[in-house]
Amino acid sequence: MILLNAGTSGLGSFMQLIGVLLIFVFVLVITYFTTKWIANYQKVQSGHKNLRLLETIRIANNKYVQLIEAGEEYLVIAVGKEEAHLLARLTREQLRVGPEEDSDFSGKNAGETFQDVLERLKEHLPKSKQKND
Repeated sequence: MILLNAGTSGLGSFMQLIGVLLIFVFVLVITYFTTKWIANYQKVQSGHKNLRLLETIRIANNKYVQLIEAGEEYLVIAVGKEEAHLLARLTREQLRVGPEEDSDFSGKNAGETFQDVLERLKEHLPKSKQKND
């Protein structure tokens, strides 16, 4: 009788584990599809407007300079925690648009891969000494 209860208890625990795993997977699936739906909804809402944020650069904590396209005009604004100020109005001809400015990685190491960074880091690390025992 004791062995029967122990087996049933183990089977019950296993079934509870499977149930919890199924609920967890179900919640993950719902979260994934909800996130995709919200992202598509926001893209549609902001996709048909006359304003577009082109670039942002951080200059201090909670202070940014942003380039905004407003119709056919380009505005450079300074954005702080509670304020925004117009700095300049630009035309299309005044903007620098080139291959390096179009990419998201326009820094000096734009074409560098992660492997290149690791190799450069290895060169600066001190060499470890091996003991000959």
